[in-house]
Amino acid sequence: MEEILEIYKTTLTEDVKLWFEVAKVSDFPKNGGACIKYKEKQIAVYNFERKNQWFACQNVCPHKMEMVLSRGMIGDQNGTPKVACPLHKKTFSLENGENLNGDLPPIATYPVKIENDRVYIGFAE
Repeated sequence: MEEILEIYKTTLTEDVKLWFEVAKVSDFPKNGGACIKYKEKQIAVYNFERKNQWFACQNVCPHKMEMVLSRGMIGDQNGTPKVACPLHKKTFSLENGENLNGDLPPIATYPVKIENDRVYIGFAE
């Protein structure tokens, strides 16, 4: 099952080669997430309206290997935006993917930009 994780690699803004148009801003729930598909990847996209920020990360939880992070609750831990896995409540930073509980590997994160009321996710490939 770990081979699923191998396709997910964090992309930094400076490494973006393609901005993939996902959907309209209004297609995403406020203060929640939704899942999109890019090639073979499932990507969780979050409209963190309370912070006026958008985030994207892999949708697969590295603990249970289930595609569920887009359904997780988002919040804040000491100023760090986070998502909690709905299966086991392990939390991950939406900024850099770090497991805030300290007992799991980080998740991959991706840059998000909003242009003309459209959401774009940045990928390096």
